[in-house]
Amino acid sequence: MSQQIQAVRGMNDLLPEQTGLWRHVERVLRAVFEGHGYREVRLPLVEKTELFRRSIGEVTDIVEKEMYSFEDLNKESLSLRPEGTAGCVRAGIEHGFLHNQTPRLWYLGAMFRHERPQKGRYRQFHQAGVETYGMTGPDIDAELIAMSAALWRSLGVTGLQLQINSLGTVAARHAYREKLVEYFKQYETQLDEDSRRRLLTNPLRILDSKNPDLKSLIEGAPRLLEHLDEESRTHFDRLKNLLAACGVEFVVNERLVRGLDYYTKTVFEWVTDQLGAQGTVCAGGRYDGLVEQLGGKATPAVGFALGMERLLALLEVQGSQSLEDTPHVYLILVGESAERAGLSLAATLRGQIPGLRLLMNCGGGSFKAQFKRADKSGAEIALVLGDEELEKGAVGVKFLRADRPQQQQPVEQVAALLREAVSNGS
Repeated sequence: MSQQIQAVRGMNDLLPEQTGLWRHVERVLRAVFEGHGYREVRLPLVEKTELFRRSIGEVTDIVEKEMYSFEDLNKESLSLRPEGTAGCVRAGIEHGFLHNQTPRLWYLGAMFRHERPQKGRYRQFHQAGVETYGMTGPDIDAELIAMSAALWRSLGVTGLQLQINSLGTVAARHAYREKLVEYFKQYETQLDEDSRRRLLTNPLRILDSKNPDLKSLIEGAPRLLEHLDEESRTHFDRLKNLLAACGVEFVVNERLVRGLDYYTKTVFEWVTDQLGAQGTVCAGGRYDGLVEQLGGKATPAVGFALGMERLLALLEVQGSQSLEDTPHVYLILVGESAERAGLSLAATLRGQIPGLRLLMNCGGGSFKAQFKRADKSGAEIALVLGDEELEKGAVGVKFLRADRPQQQQPVEQVAALLREAVSNGS
C-alpha cells in the first residue's frame, strides 16, 4: 500500500467550513479599500531573488534564512515572494505608473517564508496589502491608518491597539544607529545570540527583542524619538494631530521598529493580546527610498499589510461567523417527475433572484431523509416538489428556522417569497 501524501508542513488547506469567513473578510476588504479610491493590482508569486535582496536587505532573516529560492532552467535565481511591497514597486517601475503620479493600490495573495510553523505563523500565508506613491505628507499616512481602523469597524473586530513611531529620515536613523551600536557594544556579553548578530547588521531590531532578559538593557538604550531631525519630528507631530482629529486612538511605542530595511519616518502596528505571541495583525509605514533603491526615480511611498490568518484567527476568537456559504433554500424533490421539473425550477429561481443560494437535492432519498439533509444544510427554507405539487402547479414551502406554518405557493409566486428572504439577509 502506498504511503499517504500529506500537505507540506506549514502550508495548510482551507476547508469549506473555513472559506465562508475568508470570503466575507475578502469582500469587506475590497469594499473598504475601493471605497477609499484604491485600485487592485495582481502580482506574480515568483520574482527574481535579486529583487528581495535589494529591497528587504541581504542581512535580514528573511533573505538569509526564510526565502524559498531556486534556480530555473535558465540558471536564474528566483524566489517565491516573501512579501508584497517589493513586487509592487517593481511593477510600478516596470510599467511606469509611479513617477510624478499618485497611485493608490491594494492586493491580496499568498506569501511564502520558511519559518517554524506555529499558530498564526505559517510557511504559506496570505496578506492583504495597500501601497501608495508620490505623496510626502503625513496626510496620506493618516488616511491609511484611518482606513485600517474603518476596516476593523466594518468587520466588527475589537481589542486592537494602534501603536505608532517614527524611524526618522535615512540620515537621522544612520546617526542614531551609530549611537545604538556604541551603547550595546558596552553590554555585548549580555546580549543573546540573535542580538549579537544584529548588532552589526540591523541594530534597531534589538529594540524589538522578545527576550525578557534583555528588557532592562533595552529600556536604557538611546531613544530614537530624541534623535529625530526637524523634518521627521514635524512629520510625526502632524500625523499625531491628524489621527486625533479623526478620532483614531493610538499609543506611541518608541521601541516599535520594522524588520525590513526600507522603512523611514512613520511606522505603525495594530496589535492584540488575544492571539498569544503572534499579536501583530497589521503593520506598515513609510518607505520613501525604496523606489530609487530598486532603480526608479525617487518617489515617496507608504503602505501596510495585514495577515489574513491572524485576522481570521482573531475573528474566530471573538465569535465571528459567516453565513456566506449557507444556502437560503434547499429544494426537496420527491419522485422522477419532480426530479425532472426540479432542475428547471432551480435554474429559473437562480436566474430571477440575484444572490440566491439554492441547494437542490441530488442522490435521491426518502422524503424524511431529504428533510434531514435540508435541516443539516442550514437553509432557512425548504421547497418541496412532488407529484401533488406538480399537479397543482405549486411548490411546498417550509420555514426551517422560523415559527411559521407550512404552506403551498403557486410556482410563479415562489420567487417573490424567496426574494424577500434573500433581501432580509436570511
